[in-house]
Amino acid sequence: MTAPSFRLAYVPGVTPTKWVRIWNERLPRVALELIGVPAAEAAGLIRDGGADAGLVRLPIDRTGLNAIPLYTETTVVVAPLDHLVTAAEEVTAADLADDVVLRPLDDTLEWDELPGEPFAERPETTAQAIELVAAGVGLLVVPQSLARLHHRKDLTYRPITDAPESRVVLSWPEGENSDLMEQFIGIVRGRTVNSSRERPAEPARKKTEKAKAEAKKRAAQPARGKGRGKPRR
Repeated sequence: MTAPSFRLAYVPGVTPTKWVRIWNERLPRVALELIGVPAAEAAGLIRDGGADAGLVRLPIDRTGLNAIPLYTETTVVVAPLDHLVTAAEEVTAADLADDVVLRPLDDTLEWDELPGEPFAERPETTAQAIELVAAGVGLLVVPQSLARLHHRKDLTYRPITDAPESRVVLSWPEGENSDLMEQFIGIVRGRTVNSSRERPAEPARKKTEKAKAEAKKRAAQPARGKGRGKPRR
């Protein structure tokens, strides 16, 4: 008999460590298999059954998929250490107007208009764009987790206050959820090991049951003091 397992895909920069730790504590006999996948391929992998669920960045093709928002990332600009933008603690898109700004093909930020001047070609990946930034070709705007993932000693980054933000979600196929899927949803939503989706109604139910029990107990007790009172004058 095959041992049970749960396959979790995740895109670059998204770290599932916290949820993996909780899963292993609660379900030590169920293996949690981690599958690293490029952002552009994540939705298709989940939809086709290559993973039971995935930690992905929006936007994705949501056809046939559920999604629970997890968190929103800060957007940053990656630049060489000696670039002017490093003189400030944070910048705006207008501060990049005179710079070449790279936009790799795997970019997930939804821009109405990319700041700065476009580069002649779009790098295929964020990793390639980072190499071009290090070579002095231009700057790169990415979610902060990707800047950390591709950290280099010759580069740094600063937050951009008015740039689009990256939203990370838990996504899984539509339809009836398996028990393991419900377990993982509970973990990412912060439910305790004894909680359930019905837990919010439980205190009220317990209060009602307790009141009924007390009323029943009072009714079963013999009446005290009948006929013993002093006559009224």
